[in-house]
Amino acid sequence: MKFVSIIMGSKSDFEVMKSCSDTFEAFGVKYELIISSAHRSPERTKTYIQTAEKKGARVFIAAAGMAAHLAGVLASKTVRPVIGVPMSASALSGIDALLSTVQMPAGMPVATVAIGKAGAINSAYLAMQILALDDEELSIKLKEDRIAKAKQVEMDSSTIETILE
Repeated sequence: MKFVSIIMGSKSDFEVMKSCSDTFEAFGVKYELIISSAHRSPERTKTYIQTAEKKGARVFIAAAGMAAHLAGVLASKTVRPVIGVPMSASALSGIDALLSTVQMPAGMPVATVAIGKAGAINSAYLAMQILALDDEELSIKLKEDRIAKAKQVEMDSSTIETILE
């Protein structure tokens, strides 16, 4: 069974990361979602990664705030793609999480998306694009979604546009 694993460093991340799981549900993509901290529960995190890989996890999404480095720990424990979602959980509004997620040493990649909800949604889309490399049905759904988004822009514009001749 192929699925995406979503790991959050804290329960407070769930409100934002629900957008990620909702996106998977809209496309019929299987996922697991757990809370596990790179710093507060490192053994749980390590064990979960190993178990998830054996069960079929193809992509890992890690959401963490402050300077926590959940995505980096995941990247050190798997060769599967890891997508980091920086969370806005500090006085720095997520900039600290963004920098700690994106600044990985060479050879230890973490794909990093935007801070917060947009990042949560984009992490789901990026994971689905990775899965779609060998899943034609999912690829078609993603293409149809792009077409629908383009049509929505045209519809939204048609209600307010003014074009000079």
